[in-house]
Amino acid sequence: MADSSFDIVSKLDRQEVDNAVNQAAKEVSTRYDFRGVDASIRLSGDAIEMEANTPERVMAIVDVLQTKLIRRGVSLKALDLKDREPKASGKIYRLVAPLREGIEQDVAKKITKLIRDEGPKGVKAQIQGDEIRVSSKSRDDLQAVIALLKGPSGEKLEVALQYVNYR
Repeated sequence: MADSSFDIVSKLDRQEVDNAVNQAAKEVSTRYDFRGVDASIRLSGDAIEMEANTPERVMAIVDVLQTKLIRRGVSLKALDLKDREPKASGKIYRLVAPLREGIEQDVAKKITKLIRDEGPKGVKAQIQGDEIRVSSKSRDDLQAVIALLKGPSGEKLEVALQYVNYR
């Protein structure tokens, strides 16, 4: 019997991100606490730029954006906001949050090590570019790997994972 397999990827639905940013921009333009403060949010390439006149208002824009992303089903792990503070440029504070897509090599190694250490025996995980192919003779073992990565062990990973090409 042939091996069953699936791929672990980290992809963004660009349309959903764009919709979330547009909804956040609309809310920022109409909300009372953002009136007359030059607050804005926009998607530019692979990053989301937020601007306001105080760092607190920039962080409030981040909060609005995160709410919109969650409602649209986009993982917050796709936003790279670690160790980021709004930077002053003139009278405006700006925060640029890059979007993460693809699994980096060091994170892929952590995932394969986690599967080897805590996953069922007989499961093979191979890094293929920015995705990971997991294969096994048993489909139940593959389901166990998905459950492992969705559970507490997988929550520690700093990337949003999707499971595709299950066969």
